[in-house]
Amino acid sequence: MPLSESGQAAAMVFDASTLAQARRFNRQLGRAPRFRIRNRVIPVLIQSLLHLSQLMGARKLARAGIRAERRVVHSDGINVPVRILQGLRPARAVVLDFHGGGWVIGNAQMNDELNLATIEACDVAVVSVDYRLMPSHTLQDMLDDCLAAARWLLETQFAGLPIFVVGESAGGHLAAATLLRLKQWPELLARVKGAVLYYGVYDLAGTPSVRAAGPDTLLLHGPSMAASMRMLTPGLDEAEQRLPPLSPLYGALDGMPPALMIAGERDPLRDDTVLMARRWGEVAEVEVHLPPEAAHGFIRFPIALARQVQARTHAWLNERINARIAAVRQPP
Repeated sequence: MPLSESGQAAAMVFDASTLAQARRFNRQLGRAPRFRIRNRVIPVLIQSLLHLSQLMGARKLARAGIRAERRVVHSDGINVPVRILQGLRPARAVVLDFHGGGWVIGNAQMNDELNLATIEACDVAVVSVDYRLMPSHTLQDMLDDCLAAARWLLETQFAGLPIFVVGESAGGHLAAATLLRLKQWPELLARVKGAVLYYGVYDLAGTPSVRAAGPDTLLLHGPSMAASMRMLTPGLDEAEQRLPPLSPLYGALDGMPPALMIAGERDPLRDDTVLMARRWGEVAEVEVHLPPEAAHGFIRFPIALARQVQARTHAWLNERINARIAAVRQPP
């Protein structure tokens, strides 16, 4: 779906009950603590709770018929843990998944529920990257981990299957940066047939909506966002922060695959998606949605709006997978 002059595709339609439910959920979210990178205590607490919540994860996958494998892969002298999920049916494509968490929390397993839904809806395999995290490691370490995992997958695994890149929040940033770095290997980038980017960060110096984020921002601590992102690139000024691939928004996007980009209207990272979609749309097909009442991280919320957006993502992937299968089956 081509972009309009405003940089947006035709909007998804959400009915009144869906939006009312989202507003009710947002009121509850407004009473919760806001996440901030500069606060070391909250990220540590969240990471500990995350690990506790994952103790029964293997059983949940087994009940769904999903095989999970943890493997350490190698490329350019870098060892990277990945989590590989495969369903009972043969995979028609592979999703390379980059989790979110503000570069300081999270792991590959945290995306199991989302990835399970994608496997069931699209008959894909998923490779989720367990990249290193701050503050023990640097942003460059994360970028290198993600590139190494991508090269391992594209060079050696799942021969003949199309690859789709998916990233959420900080994972959206890492996904876009990885695609830019893959331009050094055009034959590898050509294997990537699409990118799904949820509310990513594409300008580390801060887009206007990030700089304007106030204390009423949901989930994220708005007033500290721009300063927190500066912690990713110590010693760099704004011009240096905006150099790609640190800030993918300013990279040369020629050669990028088709993309589906999504960010909520109530997300302070909204402008990152709008601006990136406009630039990406100059060189490739882009579909972008800005759901009303959607805050940062909404794709994980137990609301109908999130389920509707996930359904569109699955449909978008299936459209491209089915088109590729049909093209392969056509006689020469």
